[in-house]
Amino acid sequence: MIDLPVFPDLEGASVFITGGGSGIGAALTEAFLRQGSRVAFSQRSDASPFCDAMQSLTGNRPLFLRCDVTDSAAMRAAIAEAAEVHGPVRILMNNAANDARHGTLDTTGEDWDRLMDVNLKAYFMTSQAVIPGMRALGGGSIVNMTSISYMMGNAGYPAYVAANSGINGLTRALAREFGADGIRVNALAPGWVMTRKQREMWVTPEALEAHLGRQCLKEPLAPHDIAGGALFLASRASRMMTGQALVIDGGVVTTG
Repeated sequence: MIDLPVFPDLEGASVFITGGGSGIGAALTEAFLRQGSRVAFSQRSDASPFCDAMQSLTGNRPLFLRCDVTDSAAMRAAIAEAAEVHGPVRILMNNAANDARHGTLDTTGEDWDRLMDVNLKAYFMTSQAVIPGMRALGGGSIVNMTSISYMMGNAGYPAYVAANSGINGLTRALAREFGADGIRVNALAPGWVMTRKQREMWVTPEALEAHLGRQCLKEPLAPHDIAGGALFLASRASRMMTGQALVIDGGVVTTG
């Protein structure tokens, strides 16, 4: 874990992270636990060993709620349970995603719907579930994890790229609709992060060398490299920032 700044307002904050037990999500869970936040996270597979490890590392145990992010009713129930244990969710990290590779000509309607369910619809439904509680609190922060894939126009997974572009539109729409309630909504766009899944499935020496050639900073991104930006967007340090996309990719794409 890299050294991260401490944001005092995150201590005791009720945080909910989708897909918070592996990959980037696990780094986010750890980072918020180290801030003293009350963290709940969802995941399909059993994350009890991860919770044990986090308690040992941080002295702060997360609340694990096992469910599928595409099951809207189950997610709504999980968010309600998290709110009952930790108080209304003040910070939502929409993180769960599926970047399975798929060719345009081989993608069926069922494939498209399945990928949109996890990569876009779930972001809307979880946001919808936390907004009433955030309104009651007088504000909150929603951070939607997207990707630079749509900025680069990457081939090989068109539904995923389309969903990530949609996440940015959703981010701006929610920011406009709920800004008067003190609810901020921003997107965080990582580059190619070397998670265990990426290394096992898609990282080759040649592919990594080519990607590092596109980066200004010549180091591979690790999951914890994304955590600092997430904490910033969640905290009141970014209190007048909403409807924006923060890119953490080592300098592959340029914005502005």
